[in-house]
Amino acid sequence: MSQTADTALPDPSRWKALAFIALAQLMVVLDATIVNIALPSAQTDLGISDGNKQWVITAYALAFGGLLLFGGRISDLWGRKRTFVVGLIGFALASALGGAAQNEAMMFGSRALQGVFGALLAPAALSLLAVMFTDAKERAKAFGIYGAIAGGGGAVGLILGGFLTEYLNWRWTFFVNIPFAVVAAAGAYFVIREPSGARNRAPLDIPGVVLSTLGLVALVYGFTRAESAGWSDALTVSMFIAAAVLLVAFVVVESRVKSPLLPLRVLTERNRGGVYLSLGLAIIAMFGLFLFLTYYLQVVKGYSPVKTGFAFMPMIVGMITGSTQIGTRLMTRVPPRLLMGPGFLVAAVGMLLLTQLDLNTSYAAVILPGMLLLGLGMGTAFMPAMSLATHGIEPRDAGVASAMVNTSQQVGGAIGTALLNTIAASATTAYVADHAARATDPELLQLQAMVSGFAAAIWWAVGILVAAAAIAIALINTGRPGAGPGGADGASGADAEEEFRIPVVAH
Repeated sequence: MSQTADTALPDPSRWKALAFIALAQLMVVLDATIVNIALPSAQTDLGISDGNKQWVITAYALAFGGLLLFGGRISDLWGRKRTFVVGLIGFALASALGGAAQNEAMMFGSRALQGVFGALLAPAALSLLAVMFTDAKERAKAFGIYGAIAGGGGAVGLILGGFLTEYLNWRWTFFVNIPFAVVAAAGAYFVIREPSGARNRAPLDIPGVVLSTLGLVALVYGFTRAESAGWSDALTVSMFIAAAVLLVAFVVVESRVKSPLLPLRVLTERNRGGVYLSLGLAIIAMFGLFLFLTYYLQVVKGYSPVKTGFAFMPMIVGMITGSTQIGTRLMTRVPPRLLMGPGFLVAAVGMLLLTQLDLNTSYAAVILPGMLLLGLGMGTAFMPAMSLATHGIEPRDAGVASAMVNTSQQVGGAIGTALLNTIAASATTAYVADHAARATDPELLQLQAMVSGFAAAIWWAVGILVAAAAIAIALINTGRPGAGPGGADGASGADAEEEFRIPVVAH
């Protein structure tokens, strides 16, 4: 952010602008959860195979995560307001295409387009908040409202998705984005006035964009291909090799270009590196579970879409409670690792309960407490993780450091969905092969095999969460905010508290 932007008088319409920025955020968060509820119905209507169903989630997550850093740089060049409005219009058009999808190719394409325009929209929205709210207290309140919508919007999406799927049809889970986007874009166009002199006109790192995007696509496609063709399949192995080569080349390019897409200094500081790595692992575990539980509740337990949406409420309540009542209250009193490590372990205990799934599992006795613990642990860990992402960061890197959190979440989600779905499918196939000779009811055997596959994959998710906890405790060594010179961060009390409480996003 330039000096001109910092010293300018606050925009008198900034609170109106926040309303439209928050509306856009609500739309994106709704879309992330609403599609999970609609997925079984859409899969049946469009004839999407079990092996390909995760691409409805993965296509969006990969496009969004892979292009997020690029989207931030585009907003620097074009201007945040223009990028925000273009992102909203594009997201609305992609949603219309998804709602009108006639086959799996149209569905996957629309989801990838949603991800592309979401990658323009998200960093532009956060950057607008940062440049419009220059007073520390106002900025805290603005980010607080924005964050509350991110947490509460997930619950709204699950319930709204259930109602739309059950009482209209799954297509409305896409069409509902259009009025949100139109209102937010019109409001942003007339209300938002971006401060002058806030652009960063450094040249685009085109090789970095190409290498990072292709590398991530190859990585996730490798995981997805392994499900249908096996881990030793020539194309599967080729994808993993290509991913490794492309991502190593990306690191080499970023270390040499004048204006890198991702300055390596952002990743090499141990606390930030610990946050990105542990958060990405935790998201891998969590995203796969969303997919499994949706199918378990609807296909095995026979829940309606609306009932499925309400069944996820304990997880959302746990997340909001962990974030606002535990994470926020303890964040200035204990070192971040003592919130993140135990938080991920509590989530692992919740996940451990869910490994007990079978055809007759009680929702109240197993699923409810499992989801509550999972949400509570994740919420407690996420709050300090988000704030720690800008630990000791230089102002010129604050935006890319914050964008990296979103990137690690989105890419973790894409890999998690593909990897855990692959493990579940392999375990399902093995179960059928072992029990087919003794089975008397083929339909019952398929259901038992599906649940066995889910349980096997959830065991892996438990291990991934334990690894996330270990990484957080081992790598994150900064002291509690406000610890002064004795803390590992060495910041003064007031400065450290401000740094940890407000994630600065300033592309």
